[in-house]
Amino acid sequence: MKRLFLLLAVLAIGIVALGYATATRDPVVRRLTLHLRDWPAGAAPMRVALISDLHVAGPDMPPARLARVVAQVNALHPDLILIAGDIEQDRFVSTRIYGAAEASAPLAALRARYGTVAVLGNHDYVYGVGSDLPPYLAANGITVLRNQAVRRGALTIAGADDLYHGKFWPDRLTRAAARLPKPVVVLSHTPDVAPMLPDWFPLVLAGHTHCGQIVLPFFGPPKTASRYGRRYLCGLIREPGRDVLVTAGIGTSGVPLRIGAVPDLWLLTFDGAPR
Repeated sequence: MKRLFLLLAVLAIGIVALGYATATRDPVVRRLTLHLRDWPAGAAPMRVALISDLHVAGPDMPPARLARVVAQVNALHPDLILIAGDIEQDRFVSTRIYGAAEASAPLAALRARYGTVAVLGNHDYVYGVGSDLPPYLAANGITVLRNQAVRRGALTIAGADDLYHGKFWPDRLTRAAARLPKPVVVLSHTPDVAPMLPDWFPLVLAGHTHCGQIVLPFFGPPKTASRYGRRYLCGLIREPGRDVLVTAGIGTSGVPLRIGAVPDLWLLTFDGAPR
């Protein structure tokens, strides 16, 4: 019995150590080319970096680690950088929580031809208070979209505000996007906004699920953080008329561990449909 207890203790420590090592590793760069309908004739392809769920907090994601991620993104030489929310963190299991100024400061070093565009996630809000993050992001040269749209190169980016705090207004987002040329890419913290959008939005880019964060062998993730279960869990999901791409993100939530769901970021190449 004593040996069994010791074996289980060693196994538990090993699992935690592996989970922490996975959580703090450099994100995997996933590459994908997406052919968008309505791509402007003669427009060159665009390289877009998608990052999400930074969750800046100790011990696993201090600002110094975020600075390394920023350098990794810059080394990819993207034309545009998109941040799908949850820059801040209010996790209970933390050695340190950083305020908006410290959490966002490393993002000032991001470099891309068409700049950086971000939306807010549920952890970027404080219940009953709102978010103090947007002024700091703006000071760092980042455009924050809250049910708004902007044109960057050959793309229109429509940014959804946070669904979980009742800030996402589909009609406002749709009107904003309709004023600008197609193609339109929706940037949202959560993929759960996809079924609420009109059919003429061809692509949703999101995070939030962490691809499960803790994914157990044979069982899968105990939690998906989506009201649609595993429908939008991870990666590229193709649905009639629309694609949804969900990144695993970089930080963690709940506990500073990742098992079976490594941190990642995406380098997307957008162009027109093959002729």
